[in-house]
Amino acid sequence: MCELLGMSANVPTDICFSFSGFLHRGGGTGPHRDGWGIAFYEAGGYRDFRDPHPSVDSPIARLICDYPIKSHVVISHIRQANVGQVRLANTHPFTREMWGRPWCYAHNGQLSHEWKQLPLSFYQPVGDTDSEHAFCWLMGELRRAFPEPPADRDALWRYLHGLCEHLRTFGVFNLLLADGESLYTYCSTKLAHITRRAPFGRASLSDAELAVNFAEHTTPNDVVSVIATEPLTDNEDWVRMEPGELLVWRDGDIQGCYQT
Repeated sequence: MCELLGMSANVPTDICFSFSGFLHRGGGTGPHRDGWGIAFYEAGGYRDFRDPHPSVDSPIARLICDYPIKSHVVISHIRQANVGQVRLANTHPFTREMWGRPWCYAHNGQLSHEWKQLPLSFYQPVGDTDSEHAFCWLMGELRRAFPEPPADRDALWRYLHGLCEHLRTFGVFNLLLADGESLYTYCSTKLAHITRRAPFGRASLSDAELAVNFAEHTTPNDVVSVIATEPLTDNEDWVRMEPGELLVWRDGDIQGCYQT
């Protein structure tokens, strides 16, 4: 299956350290050779990079490591294809507009053949994956229930949890979703997270010979949370999410938790 990487921070932060380990799983220390992508929300804007080739050999991936793009919210994905050809149109993350914002999505898992029965409305897929079809269905259901941004954020978050729970009945559905302000993480089988705040310490990657002392690169007020399919460091205590759990992140902290 694929692997996911996400970040939520209270200050513009680069993800170079975590991504340096993550990219090695795309054909190096892991079998996920069928494409990769990463998306950044920056100062009210959005940009992404996608490549249908293995991340471990990708010049674009090396650019991301060498170019410290600072962002509050990041989503990244490396693909091991199950449904759909290996091509750019099937490469995560996917993006759609709602309420004047770009919504970004990446999925880890595989849905049963019944995913084609999910009715689509406003949003249509460009590629032919179960992941993008599920995304278009999810966004259409959110838009139908909330034509305008809801004043009650809890209502939105609970409704999103219900949609994820429904998609989980079709198979494995681990999700990262962002709207530029919040990062949503839903666990079907595997997701883990870590929050770094003062006092910062040293971290070493599991998939690459690289370590960093975060105390040298942060201020006492910084809060940075990283979410991944599997922990990226071997000397820190990661928290594993429970199956059926949705966490809502903003500025590096959990704002909402919804469980089965």
